[in-house]
Amino acid sequence: METFIARRLYKSEQGSRSVSRPAVLIAQIGVALGLAVMLVTIAVSFGFKHEVREKAVGFSSHLHISNYDTAQDYEALPVAADSALLQLLGNTPHVTHVQRYATKAGVFRTENDFMGYVLKGVGEDYDLSFYIRYLKEGVVPQFSDSVSSNSILISRAIADKLQLEVGDKVDSYFLQGSMRARRYTVAGIYETGFNDYDRLFVVTDLKAVQALNRWESDQVTGVEVMLDHFGRVEEMNWELGTQLDRTKDKYGEEYLVQSVEDINPGLFAWLDVLDMNVWLILTLMIGVAAFTMISGLLILIIERTQFIGILKALGASDKAVRKTFLYLAMLIIGKGMLWGNVIGLGLCAVQKYTRLIPLNPQDYYLDCVPVEFNWTFILAVNIAMFVLSVLILIVPSHLISRISPTKAMRFE
Repeated sequence: METFIARRLYKSEQGSRSVSRPAVLIAQIGVALGLAVMLVTIAVSFGFKHEVREKAVGFSSHLHISNYDTAQDYEALPVAADSALLQLLGNTPHVTHVQRYATKAGVFRTENDFMGYVLKGVGEDYDLSFYIRYLKEGVVPQFSDSVSSNSILISRAIADKLQLEVGDKVDSYFLQGSMRARRYTVAGIYETGFNDYDRLFVVTDLKAVQALNRWESDQVTGVEVMLDHFGRVEEMNWELGTQLDRTKDKYGEEYLVQSVEDINPGLFAWLDVLDMNVWLILTLMIGVAAFTMISGLLILIIERTQFIGILKALGASDKAVRKTFLYLAMLIIGKGMLWGNVIGLGLCAVQKYTRLIPLNPQDYYLDCVPVEFNWTFILAVNIAMFVLSVLILIVPSHLISRISPTKAMRFE
């Protein structure tokens, strides 16, 4: 009975010129805009975190095993990446890929300029899909741990600084006791937008860097470990750290296990602050929507005072009348949420497929506003907003119990 009356009231409001009509429209607009802002915020937040996190993982993997004494030092001491370590990592649950690398600090010099950088050597076991994804010119060479091709993959930032193009040769100098020079050929140019790393890393063969460092074939700067899901980083960091931290390899060097969050603490602290901003926006938008709905409901109750009095005179209880107006409020909220989803998800889809709104990659690590549809979270926000809006309206609906039938029927 309550739902039938609520639907009739809702239909009568649709075409009426009553005082409550503008209030109902404002309430629906408040709900729609509040939900649209929340959906856009969620989609952009998830997209931003995903893109930035994937770039950090692309450069350094989920977990990183290196020498305990020289962690985060690009002129690093080696550790042994022997068959025992690789087998241990390969047999560890949730580990999807293991790859070795070696680094060496160097300086590029051209006729007009020079630039410091870190040469990162990788072998056949290295997953180059990250660099292929962001390749802008040329090709990504097939790097080796058995021969030196003298081919390098550089970033757009380095190429622009030194005015290099694909196919150019560039001289590089390394200091290890005495100055040593190497000439490399630019095979490809990549650009991730991660300027701190783009300006730093140049990729070449693992064998070439091991030779520069005068290391054995099983000695590397570190081993990168990829997992099946980012959410397991903390768990696996603790598990592998328990097994490997401070244990010695066959050369007497100690291992250290670090996560991508340990290597980039400032970056992930910034992403955590972003989460706080998202929750603040969600709270504010729910507050705005709730305020407009409370105002609309109170105006509806006041305008329908005579109707409430008639219902009570016919024997309807306060509870039944309250339920009628709560059902009416649900219909108003539902329509507002429908338009909120259309507006919010529509704007997100336009940005996702057109990349309409750009960003400065030097400030945000991305060249456009990222969008990711997390349908579980989107559904949860819709449910939460609907439930909270209805619960908030329970308190003002008790105003109905204070309306006297005799006075209400004389109310104008």
